[in-house]
Amino acid sequence: MDDVFGLGHLEEDWGAHGCSGKESRRHGLGKVFETSAHRVESIDKGHKKGLMPQYDMQMEENIDRGHQESMMPQYDMQSDKVVERKLAEELDGGLGGDAGDEEAYFFVVGPPHFFLSSGDRTTMDEEYDVIVLGTGLKECILSGLLSVDGLKVLHMDRNDYYGGESTSLNLVQLWKKFRGSDKPPAHLGSSRDYNVDMIPKFMMANGGLVRVLIHTDVTKYLYFKAVDGSYVYNKGKIQKVPATDMEALKSPLMGLFEKRRARKFFIYVQDYEESDPKTHEGLDLTRVTTRQLIATLWTCLTDLDLEYQSNGKLAACENMGLDDNTVDFIGHALALHRDDRYLDEPALETVKKMKLYAESLARFQGGSPYIYPLYGLGELPQAFARLSAVYGGTYMLNKPECKVEFDEEGKACGVTSEGETARCKKVVCDPSYLPNKVRKVGKVARAICIMSHPIPNTNDVQSVQIILPQKQIGRKSDMYVFCCSYSHNVAPKGKYIAFVSTEAESDRPDVELQPGIALLGPVDEMFFDTYDRCVPVNEPSLDNCFISTSYDATTHFETTVQDVLAMYTSITGK
Repeated sequence: MDDVFGLGHLEEDWGAHGCSGKESRRHGLGKVFETSAHRVESIDKGHKKGLMPQYDMQMEENIDRGHQESMMPQYDMQSDKVVERKLAEELDGGLGGDAGDEEAYFFVVGPPHFFLSSGDRTTMDEEYDVIVLGTGLKECILSGLLSVDGLKVLHMDRNDYYGGESTSLNLVQLWKKFRGSDKPPAHLGSSRDYNVDMIPKFMMANGGLVRVLIHTDVTKYLYFKAVDGSYVYNKGKIQKVPATDMEALKSPLMGLFEKRRARKFFIYVQDYEESDPKTHEGLDLTRVTTRQLIATLWTCLTDLDLEYQSNGKLAACENMGLDDNTVDFIGHALALHRDDRYLDEPALETVKKMKLYAESLARFQGGSPYIYPLYGLGELPQAFARLSAVYGGTYMLNKPECKVEFDEEGKACGVTSEGETARCKKVVCDPSYLPNKVRKVGKVARAICIMSHPIPNTNDVQSVQIILPQKQIGRKSDMYVFCCSYSHNVAPKGKYIAFVSTEAESDRPDVELQPGIALLGPVDEMFFDTYDRCVPVNEPSLDNCFISTSYDATTHFETTVQDVLAMYTSITGK
């Protein structure tokens, strides 16, 4: 039986060390996820500064006791299959708990389609601090944070479901979106057993989204599983990204001699602390490029360091024994860069990304640094929507033609829908609601595939990410393969959902995505799609409009959270 866990345990256990075996299982993931005390301290400092508002547990208890204002409909938990009993003996070595500990193996994971009330229409006549348009993940996180801050928030969406572009669809909804009136074939199973993400991404176990979830206590609405494996496409083959010392020793990604030389580089990254110059080895990573850093640590650090100190710059060492496959592995499989521009940019960001990967991997001591919620990513915006509702946020779905109104100074002052206008001081939205204030900067191509088998050459794992570095497939940017299954409650038993995505370089996704599709083996059904990637071009201080950027092609949430926190700071000044 696969291990299911919540993240709520982490808040109290993050700083703990030295726990294993039964003690690890009893205390949850916090004892397994060995995280450094300074990282927790830095999170707490941000929390105290108001970056992450404190969650009011009493308010939630009041709502849960009675659902008194009908904001949260009650469900028959058995009929909606929202309770899963995990027998203790099936959690041997897992993350759930010990035998006899009822709470440890009785998990409420939430209904796969949880909707809040859309509110009373008379609320359109009120004035709000903020009106949020679109219920994508970014917008729902912001709605929750702003509501916890005490702001009066109205949240509207033109759709009749939560999630916007980041929703999860059942089989009937998927067919309706891509094939109109056609019906899904019966052999695929029940529609309700599918939760197909429209923006497929995994979560870094020590990443920004996990910290946001923990510090808002939204974890109480969600349960997760680890992703089984992380792979990289190298020299025409799928290779596992090493997760243990033994895997690293046996990995064909680098030759023995290359591994010995790489050791110095990995030790440097592991020991590096931005605030401690003693760990910098005399290198200023805000000036040294990643290409120079790799070359420096691959050769003789002492000699090149002396030249750096005497001349004020590194020697031209870019071509000193570097193997392209090794650079691909470091930059794309570990630092998770999307293209090769990072090589000629300051190395600090690459080092930070590699440290995040290592910290996330260490939290599980498992096969990958990623986790993923049960029932798909559509659960995330719904969980943050519930947080907002607990703090008085009002939700209205199926509100067509949401038009932002501006005053004589060009500042947003309200939103009109169906002939009614709600007044506000600020508007938060995704790019689709204010297309005249955004600029297209690219396009994402993706394929959604339903299969009856795991991806070949991945050890038959039930969930996996595969990165195809740009040079390995002759492209300008990386390609990503993402696969989940019944293990995460996104498909019936025996079915697998795979996604192939990349930054589009043509108008033919069916052709462009072939390198990734070729790795999948036989596919039962396939859907192709593209969407524009936009960034805001307005100045929020002048028009009071705060617009999120579109989701990129990467299979993790770090850029998503960076955008959310930047918007939160811009909106609140915190």
